[in-house]
Amino acid sequence: MVQVEELKIEQLEQAASMLKAIAHPLRIGIISLLEKSGQLTVTQIYETLGIEQSTASHHLGILKDRGVLACKREGKNTVYFLRNENLGKILDCVGRCTV
Repeated sequence: MVQVEELKIEQLEQAASMLKAIAHPLRIGIISLLEKSGQLTVTQIYETLGIEQSTASHHLGILKDRGVLACKREGKNTVYFLRNENLGKILDCVGRCTV
């Protein structure tokens, strides 16, 4: 386990930025979907969550910009996935704390 004293200020700032990006109900939903499915297109995400395509794209962009998600092109589609599978553990931990 990494001790707080060993972390550099840049790492702490990046971690805070990622946590701020995650801290939104729709973004938590997106991360949960990707944790279960591995990779999904924008269409799969917005249809599953029952939201508008533009809303999904907006939130995906924030998560990608903050380093939570990555994406790749597959033909005409962009496929999104978690950059680090440990992000799902954060959501599991938070979920256990809210019970």
